[in-house]
Amino acid sequence: MTRQGIQRQAARRARRSLRAALVLSIFGTGITVAACGGGHLAAPGGSTSATVARSARTTSPAPTPSPTPRRARRRADKPLPVAPGAGARPQTMARPKAYGRAWHAMVTDLWLAVKTGKASLGRQAYFPLAAYKQVKAIANPAADWESRLWGDFVLDVGAAHALLGRGAKHARLLRVLMAPAADDAWIGPGGCYNSVGYWHIANARVVYREHGQVRSFGIASLISWRGVWYVVHFGGVVRPEIPMTDDPAAGPGYVGPQGGC
Repeated sequence: MTRQGIQRQAARRARRSLRAALVLSIFGTGITVAACGGGHLAAPGGSTSATVARSARTTSPAPTPSPTPRRARRRADKPLPVAPGAGARPQTMARPKAYGRAWHAMVTDLWLAVKTGKASLGRQAYFPLAAYKQVKAIANPAADWESRLWGDFVLDVGAAHALLGRGAKHARLLRVLMAPAADDAWIGPGGCYNSVGYWHIANARVVYREHGQVRSFGIASLISWRGVWYVVHFGGVVRPEIPMTDDPAAGPGYVGPQGGC
């Protein structure tokens, strides 16, 4: 064979070797893409390239999801805060509302006291001692609150609890009915031995369901402090020192009449 022929064969073998190397390189790249999900080439010997190794080190692992905290459930025997600290602050002429957070808390606490027979659980639903000291133009308003007003409330909570009887724990509050807001009366200073005024409404109704029957009883008197309703006389206003329940009835009963202070 001539020298030129030998050179041509050598050139053809070189081109075939180059094509085989390119095919092998492309095939190897495809395997790397399938295995790693990226465009990096496989290093000789089947190990990952330095670029892939750096990527693996710097990529943050997926965060472990924190367990969803369970919503805290209010204990059934724990009263709600009505208006903490408000009794020590000055009175305003803000009209109290029979809806909203403070109203809901007041009604919840009163019903809790009735269901359990524990007047202390309804303490925040009752007119605050600190506010009563500002209201009454009498010699010792704190003593009057402790011995007369709060003492009557304790008796009347016991009477309402006895009205529920053995089904007390299954009784369910439905609503508290109030007279229209237009019937609220502002009792100004000078009336009813008062040095400070307040809004007043009489004869609301606590409506509940027990043993499948709708029943109710009254709240003799509510008065306001800084735009919040509070119980001040539960079973009765002018009354002997005995447990009383205001007008218990089958069905929701009737609110009113208005009057008093």
